[in-house]
Amino acid sequence: MLMRVNNSQVTEFILQGFSEHPKLRIPLFGCFLSLYIVSLVGNVLIIIVITLNSSLHSPMYFFLFNLATMDIVCTSSILPKVLQGLLSEENNISYGGCMTQLYFVIWSGSSELLLFTVMAYDRYVAICHPLHYSTLMSKRLCNLLAVTVWLICAFNSSIHTGLMTRLYFCGPNVITHFFCEVPPLLLLSCTATYINSVMTVLADAFYGFINFLLTLVSYGFIISSILKIQTSEGKKRAFSTCSSHLIVVSMYYMAVLYAYISPICGYYPERSKLAGVLYTMLSPTLNPLIYTLRNKEVKMALMKLLPSFRN
Repeated sequence: MLMRVNNSQVTEFILQGFSEHPKLRIPLFGCFLSLYIVSLVGNVLIIIVITLNSSLHSPMYFFLFNLATMDIVCTSSILPKVLQGLLSEENNISYGGCMTQLYFVIWSGSSELLLFTVMAYDRYVAICHPLHYSTLMSKRLCNLLAVTVWLICAFNSSIHTGLMTRLYFCGPNVITHFFCEVPPLLLLSCTATYINSVMTVLADAFYGFINFLLTLVSYGFIISSILKIQTSEGKKRAFSTCSSHLIVVSMYYMAVLYAYISPICGYYPERSKLAGVLYTMLSPTLNPLIYTLRNKEVKMALMKLLPSFRN
């Protein structure tokens, strides 16, 4: 591996990826390629089904449409480069390419966390205030919430990427991860990273801790309302409308908290890589499967749509 140790600005980085496990390159390539294909096909299908089926033009599926879009952005900004790195001996990425990847990773990751909170609120209104659902979750409000999520997270990503471009990298240039991420990049900086670290902690507090609490509060009210339903059939029907979202949220937050909240005292590459695989590869792959397999409306819409694909 080439490591630049002079005083010039680094023009490219080397992604360590999974080079410490050379025997696993081919198995990992096959595994990650499969995850990428399933994720891409699954999320594209969800977008097509929701777009073409008028019965799915409701707030819940509108936000699912946005989530599927962000899943595609997340996996497509990371996995092609990971697959390329597994096939070649060197896994270089230009400085500009690294900053671009960092921007889309932060944008998609933070957007998913905010979308989970919005989707939890949508389920709260649907179950706790069903008679006022159409009024409280109007089309105008849903559009406003979606646009707000995208813009806030784009602005947040611009701040972190902009602060990163202000840093000076003079070597070494090996990123101990399989994609460009804030913590390993800060370790390579030759200049002070205090402002970057403060902004990272603030972002983690907002996107991780506060959104997690808001989601928990929403589901606290949801569970309380479900328990008050008299019939077991009614309880089952009410819980089925939010169980898929609860599974996806739990899975995603466990990975994110494991990667970003726990290593406050230090950065651990192996743990970060494992968490990165969970929330950038596994979660976007499982999301469409969970929402499809556990949702009768989506399955019916898919059955109607598949004959058109065969034709």
